[in-house]
Formats: sequence, C-alpha cells, structure tokens
Amino acid sequence: MLVVAALIQSEGKLLACQRRRGAPFELQWEFPGGKVQPGESLEAALARELREELNVEARIGREIYRAGHRYPQMADPVELVFFTAQVRPNQISNRVFERIEWRAPETLMELPFLEADRELIALLASGKLKL
Repeated sequence: MLVVAALIQSEGKLLACQRRRGAPFELQWEFPGGKVQPGESLEAALARELREELNVEARIGREIYRAGHRYPQMADPVELVFFTAQVRPNQISNRVFERIEWRAPETLMELPFLEADRELIALLASGKLKL
C-alpha cells in the first residue's frame, strides 16, 4: 500500500495529528496524509488528503523521506513517502483527528507515533534531518 504524508512546518514546529478513538491504530500520532488512489500522483494524493483532513489548500514541496513497514494487522506492507508541504496555518481546520498539535522536532518522540513514522521521528528529533 502506498501512503503519502506531509511535514508541515510553522515557526519551527511540525504539525502532528492524533488518530481518532475507534479508528485503526487509535490515538497514535502521525503526520497528515493518506493512501494514494490508482492513477493519482503522490503530490496530488497528498494535496487531496490535506484538503479532506485539514480543509487546506497545500503547496506540496520536495520528497523528504521514504519508509517501508509491515504491520502485523495489515495484509500488505506500507510504503510511506513524506513530503514537505506549505499551508496557511491559521486556515487549518481539524476534520478527522482526535487532536492536532504543533510540536518542536525534538519533542516528537514524546508522542506515541505509528511505527512506520518512528525512524523519521528519530532523525527529526536528533537534528540529523532538517527540513
């Protein structure tokens, strides 16, 4: 399964999103994004997902990181592609998450992120990967 996610930065902080109670992987944290539909480019899929989840028009930037992960509860492995994205932070409207928070990169490891995101979180928190 191909999934895209956005690293949205404002004033040195990144937008982190908590999955809703009752959803798969409930209450775990992630970066906004979602599944790529057949025939959709990665950038178009991410722009669509950000409209659906946060009600924003985003300018999708460069690919920043790729990760592969196999969750025991899923039949297919996940290939996750992270991009930078620019949005107007004051226009963000949380449509699907339990909570959203702006977090300094070094504090991201305090949150229980999805397993597929943890390598990236460690790189961001350590300062080894800059946006």
